[in-house]
Amino acid sequence: MTATGLSTPPKVAAALVATEDARFWHNPGIDPAGAARGLLVWLRGGDGGGATIEQQLAKMLYTNGQRTRPDQVEQVALAIKLAHDYPKGRILQMYLSTAYFGHGYYGLDAAAHGYFKTSPAHLDWPQAALLAGLVQAPSAYDPLQNPDLARQRRAEVLVRLEAVGDLTARQVRAFDDTPLGVA
Repeated sequence: MTATGLSTPPKVAAALVATEDARFWHNPGIDPAGAARGLLVWLRGGDGGGATIEQQLAKMLYTNGQRTRPDQVEQVALAIKLAHDYPKGRILQMYLSTAYFGHGYYGLDAAAHGYFKTSPAHLDWPQAALLAGLVQAPSAYDPLQNPDLARQRRAEVLVRLEAVGDLTARQVRAFDDTPLGVA
Protein backbone atom coordinates (compact mmCIF):
# COMPACT_ATOMS: atom_id res chain seq x y z
CA MET A 1 0.00 0.00 0.00
CA THR A 2 1.09 3.55 -0.58
CA ALA A 3 1.10 6.13 2.17
CA THR A 4 -2.57 6.82 1.44
CA GLY A 5 -3.47 3.15 1.83
CA LEU A 6 -4.35 2.78 -1.85
CA SER A 7 -2.96 0.17 -4.19
CA THR A 8 -0.29 1.22 -6.64
CA PRO A 9 -2.03 2.89 -9.57
CA PRO A 10 -1.63 0.67 -12.66
CA LYS A 11 -0.43 3.51 -14.92
CA VAL A 12 2.34 4.49 -12.52
CA ALA A 13 3.32 0.86 -11.97
CA ALA A 14 3.46 0.23 -15.71
CA ALA A 15 5.49 3.38 -16.39
CA LEU A 16 7.98 2.64 -13.63
CA VAL A 17 8.45 -1.00 -14.58
CA ALA A 18 8.76 -0.22 -18.31
CA THR A 19 11.40 2.39 -17.59
CA GLU A 20 13.37 1.08 -14.64
CA ASP A 21 13.12 -2.72 -14.85
CA ALA A 22 11.16 -4.24 -17.74
CA ARG A 23 11.76 -7.79 -16.43
CA PHE A 24 10.64 -6.85 -12.90
CA TRP A 25 7.67 -9.21 -12.76
CA HIS A 26 9.82 -12.22 -13.65
CA ASN A 27 13.26 -11.60 -12.13
CA PRO A 28 14.44 -13.00 -8.77
CA GLY A 29 15.43 -9.56 -7.45
CA ILE A 30 18.34 -9.28 -9.84
CA ASP A 31 18.40 -9.39 -13.61
CA PRO A 32 20.94 -12.12 -14.48
CA ALA A 33 21.70 -10.68 -17.94
CA GLY A 34 21.96 -7.16 -16.58
CA ALA A 35 24.08 -8.38 -13.67
CA ALA A 36 26.55 -10.04 -16.05
CA ARG A 37 26.84 -6.87 -18.16
CA GLY A 38 27.08 -4.73 -15.04
CA LEU A 39 29.76 -6.93 -13.54
CA LEU A 40 31.99 -6.50 -16.60
CA VAL A 41 31.65 -2.73 -16.45
CA TRP A 42 32.05 -2.76 -12.66
CA LEU A 43 35.29 -4.79 -12.88
CA ARG A 44 36.64 -2.16 -15.28
CA GLY A 45 35.96 0.51 -12.67
CA GLY A 46 32.73 1.93 -14.09
CA ASP A 47 29.21 2.02 -12.73
CA GLY A 48 27.54 -1.17 -13.90
CA GLY A 49 24.05 0.34 -13.86
CA GLY A 50 21.16 -1.96 -14.67
CA ALA A 51 19.87 -2.15 -11.12
CA THR A 52 16.51 -3.83 -10.65
CA ILE A 53 13.71 -2.17 -8.73
CA GLU A 54 14.58 -4.43 -5.78
CA GLN A 55 18.22 -3.30 -5.92
CA GLN A 56 17.15 0.33 -6.06
CA LEU A 57 14.80 -0.22 -3.12
CA ALA A 58 17.59 -1.88 -1.14
CA LYS A 59 19.82 1.11 -1.90
CA MET A 60 17.15 3.53 -0.65
CA LEU A 61 16.18 1.56 2.45
CA TYR A 62 19.33 -0.11 3.68
CA THR A 63 22.50 1.45 2.28
CA ASN A 64 21.51 5.11 2.42
CA GLY A 65 21.87 5.52 -1.34
CA GLN A 66 25.56 4.69 -1.26
CA ARG A 67 27.32 3.52 -4.42
CA THR A 68 30.55 2.07 -3.03
CA ARG A 69 31.55 -1.41 -4.20
CA PRO A 70 30.72 -3.06 -0.83
CA ASP A 71 27.35 -1.27 -0.75
CA GLN A 72 26.55 -2.44 -4.28
CA VAL A 73 27.32 -6.05 -3.34
CA GLU A 74 25.12 -5.68 -0.26
CA GLN A 75 22.33 -4.20 -2.42
CA VAL A 76 22.39 -7.28 -4.66
CA ALA A 77 22.09 -9.61 -1.64
CA LEU A 78 19.32 -7.49 -0.13
CA ALA A 79 17.48 -7.34 -3.46
CA ILE A 80 17.36 -11.13 -3.62
CA LYS A 81 16.09 -11.23 -0.04
CA LEU A 82 13.41 -8.61 -0.77
CA ALA A 83 12.25 -10.59 -3.81
CA HIS A 84 12.07 -13.74 -1.70
CA ASP A 85 10.27 -12.14 1.25
CA TYR A 86 7.75 -9.86 -0.47
CA PRO A 87 5.37 -10.17 -3.42
CA LYS A 88 6.25 -8.03 -6.41
CA GLY A 89 3.27 -5.72 -5.91
CA ARG A 90 4.39 -4.94 -2.36
CA ILE A 91 7.94 -4.25 -3.53
CA LEU A 92 6.58 -1.78 -6.06
CA GLN A 93 4.50 -0.10 -3.38
CA MET A 94 7.49 0.17 -1.04
CA TYR A 95 9.60 1.61 -3.84
CA LEU A 96 7.01 4.20 -4.82
CA SER A 97 6.39 5.25 -1.24
CA THR A 98 10.14 5.74 -0.65
CA ALA A 99 11.45 7.17 -3.94
CA TYR A 100 12.49 10.79 -4.24
CA PHE A 101 10.72 12.76 -6.98
CA GLY A 102 12.37 16.14 -6.44
CA HIS A 103 11.26 19.34 -4.67
CA GLY A 104 11.14 17.56 -1.31
CA TYR A 105 8.56 15.05 -2.56
CA TYR A 106 9.31 11.64 -1.13
CA GLY A 107 6.85 9.04 -2.26
CA LEU A 108 4.28 8.91 -5.01
CA ASP A 109 1.50 10.46 -2.97
CA ALA A 110 3.54 13.59 -2.20
CA ALA A 111 4.75 13.84 -5.81
CA ALA A 112 1.27 13.47 -7.35
CA HIS A 113 -0.17 16.08 -5.03
CA GLY A 114 2.86 18.37 -5.28
CA TYR A 115 3.26 18.39 -9.05
CA PHE A 116 -0.30 17.79 -10.21
CA LYS A 117 -2.60 18.56 -7.25
CA THR A 118 -4.20 15.13 -7.56
CA SER A 119 -4.02 11.71 -6.00
CA PRO A 120 -1.89 8.94 -7.53
CA ALA A 121 -5.04 7.07 -8.57
CA HIS A 122 -6.11 9.99 -10.77
CA LEU A 123 -2.85 10.44 -12.68
CA ASP A 124 -3.17 10.15 -16.44
CA TRP A 125 -0.55 8.48 -18.69
CA PRO A 126 1.52 11.63 -19.34
CA GLN A 127 1.59 12.44 -15.62
CA ALA A 128 2.48 8.86 -14.67
CA ALA A 129 5.25 8.86 -17.29
CA LEU A 130 6.65 12.15 -16.01
CA LEU A 131 6.79 10.89 -12.43
CA ALA A 132 8.29 7.54 -13.43
CA GLY A 133 10.97 9.40 -15.36
CA LEU A 134 11.86 11.60 -12.41
CA VAL A 135 13.15 8.81 -10.17
CA GLN A 136 16.27 8.36 -12.30
CA ALA A 137 17.47 11.94 -11.80
CA PRO A 138 14.96 14.26 -10.07
CA SER A 139 17.12 17.39 -10.37
CA ALA A 140 18.08 16.86 -14.01
CA TYR A 141 14.51 16.15 -15.12
CA ASP A 142 12.86 18.68 -12.80
CA PRO A 143 9.73 19.80 -14.68
CA LEU A 144 9.70 23.17 -12.91
CA GLN A 145 13.36 24.05 -13.51
CA ASN A 146 14.12 22.03 -16.68
CA PRO A 147 10.84 21.60 -18.57
CA ASP A 148 12.53 20.69 -21.86
CA LEU A 149 14.55 17.89 -20.26
CA ALA A 150 11.46 16.76 -18.32
CA ARG A 151 9.50 16.59 -21.58
CA GLN A 152 12.32 14.58 -23.24
CA ARG A 153 12.47 12.17 -20.32
CA ARG A 154 8.67 11.79 -20.31
CA ALA A 155 8.88 10.99 -24.05
CA GLU A 156 11.47 8.27 -23.29
CA VAL A 157 9.14 6.72 -20.72
CA LEU A 158 6.20 6.84 -23.14
CA VAL A 159 8.32 5.11 -25.81
CA ARG A 160 9.27 2.42 -23.27
CA LEU A 161 5.57 1.94 -22.50
CA GLU A 162 4.98 1.38 -26.20
CA ALA A 163 7.94 -1.02 -26.42
CA VAL A 164 6.51 -3.24 -23.69
CA GLY A 165 3.00 -3.11 -25.14
CA ASP A 166 1.24 -0.88 -22.61
CA LEU A 167 0.62 1.94 -25.11
CA THR A 168 0.17 2.17 -28.85
CA ALA A 169 2.27 4.41 -31.12
CA ARG A 170 -0.80 6.58 -31.62
CA GLN A 171 -1.23 7.03 -27.86
CA VAL A 172 2.44 7.86 -27.44
CA ARG A 173 2.22 10.58 -30.12
CA ALA A 174 -0.90 12.04 -28.53
CA PHE A 175 0.49 11.96 -24.99
CA ASP A 176 3.82 13.38 -26.10
CA ASP A 177 2.02 16.46 -27.41
CA THR A 178 0.35 17.26 -24.07
CA PRO A 179 1.73 20.00 -21.84
CA LEU A 180 3.58 18.94 -18.70
CA GLY A 181 0.74 20.34 -16.61
CA VAL A 182 2.74 20.76 -13.42
CA ALA A 183 1.39 23.12 -10.81
